[in-house]
Amino acid sequence: MATATEDTDHPRALAAELGARKEEARQGPDPRATERQHAKGKLTARERIDLLLDKNSFTEVEQLRRHRATGFGLEARKPYTDGVVTGWGTVEGRTVFVYAHDFRIFGGALGEAHAAKIHKIMDMALAAGAPLVSLNDGAGARIQEGVSALAGYGGIFQRNTRASGVIPQISVMLGPCAGGAAYSPALTDFVFMVRDTSQMFITGPDVVQAVTGEEISQNGLGGAEVHAGTSGVAHFAYDDEETCLAEVRYLLSFLPSNNRSMPPHLPSADPADRPGERLTEVVPADGNRAYDVREVIEEVVDDGEYLEVHASWAPNLVCALARLDGHVVGVVANQPNAFAGVLDIRASEKGARFVQFCDSFSIPLVTLVDVPGFLPGVDQEHEGIIRRGAKLLYAYCNATVPRVSVVLRKAYGGAYIVMDSRSIGADIALAWPTNEIAVMGAEGAANVVFRREIAAAADPGEMRAQKIKEYREELVHPYYAAERGLVDDVIDPRETRAVLCRAVTMLAAKDADLPRRKHGNPPQ
Repeated sequence: MATATEDTDHPRALAAELGARKEEARQGPDPRATERQHAKGKLTARERIDLLLDKNSFTEVEQLRRHRATGFGLEARKPYTDGVVTGWGTVEGRTVFVYAHDFRIFGGALGEAHAAKIHKIMDMALAAGAPLVSLNDGAGARIQEGVSALAGYGGIFQRNTRASGVIPQISVMLGPCAGGAAYSPALTDFVFMVRDTSQMFITGPDVVQAVTGEEISQNGLGGAEVHAGTSGVAHFAYDDEETCLAEVRYLLSFLPSNNRSMPPHLPSADPADRPGERLTEVVPADGNRAYDVREVIEEVVDDGEYLEVHASWAPNLVCALARLDGHVVGVVANQPNAFAGVLDIRASEKGARFVQFCDSFSIPLVTLVDVPGFLPGVDQEHEGIIRRGAKLLYAYCNATVPRVSVVLRKAYGGAYIVMDSRSIGADIALAWPTNEIAVMGAEGAANVVFRREIAAAADPGEMRAQKIKEYREELVHPYYAAERGLVDDVIDPRETRAVLCRAVTMLAAKDADLPRRKHGNPPQ
């Protein structure tokens, strides 16, 4: 018969054993693995979670889970967590779910138990209506588990798709991500990468060389610079993990928890009616002179602060998250500093994706227009500028969030229509006195409309100049669109911030419904 002392000690012994098991799970099976991870310039999964979440807010799920696979020596290697840490915590006090591959265990490779943990935390995030952040550092499918590992990826992809437009999904690439595993980040809303240490590709350098004969490094094939500037797969790229994870926290500060809640409102000390004196200097009246539209954004938004998305890809269109009088807004702006601000295939796809995201999560859209048209060229036509340019048009037409557009300078042809003009549903359409809203520029129009008169003139050059002036005075003057109700007002550039703040506040309760349908069929 047990004594009273033994009865008291027994729960303590069990608690001690539990503590030892959890400590083993936290430390990992091999202390040297942590050293190897640090030697590569990488943090461990738990160190990354600590940087992402508020201090002491993380609650782990299934810490003691182990795989049950056999063969190839797996039965002798059954570490706790099975190579992925899952749970939830807070970022600035708001709930966020997270999973982080632990490269120290099986190289972060995905097996059946590993996948089941990810499936569970994804289901929990969707049920709770909270953002999901994945910290990716894994070697792909666990080859020893065969098709069971591949099926695990299928479950992740299905859940990524189901959660799309319901909760924000953010993928942070902190190591390798190869093969089918790369499709999960591609299905999420935002992809962060760290230079030199993270890579994404479907087929690695060895396979590429074997099939095509091309020799290339992992970073050259799928590094952060490649995906941030060439492929457009990555939205953000940073030099180190600490900065990267700090920027993930900053992004989350702009996003609602789910599609049923509004983005967080942060009162600003920046007066809503602050005049933008610099705006008359930043934007030249001469439509042929370039300027940096980021300076316009800085002058207009709260405290001059914004987060640019896809900064290195399709630089002729700027997409950014910012605030106006405390309200989160998505800013889409043509960039005259890059390719004169024309719309091309990449810019159209970049803008369409951003507009769709903002519409999914009730983020109002502010569009700053200075566009000379779509980029002409054989390559653009053959690569599908028609269908791919239509993506941006579709996204705007489909958006039901508050939409305000401001024509700063040029707004020509179909590109003017696409950039959230009144005719495709902008709630408020504004223009500066420098606006030129027309089918095309006066120079080009005169060559077409007055071709015969110019050719027959004794002095074609003088006649052409005269006709350009005539066309401009008749059809391209700043008030032509306002006189026909195509813009609501022509405003002093210095009043832009005040007018936008009032418009966004007024439209905060906008309620617009689309026709009932299963879903649209956007151009691909």
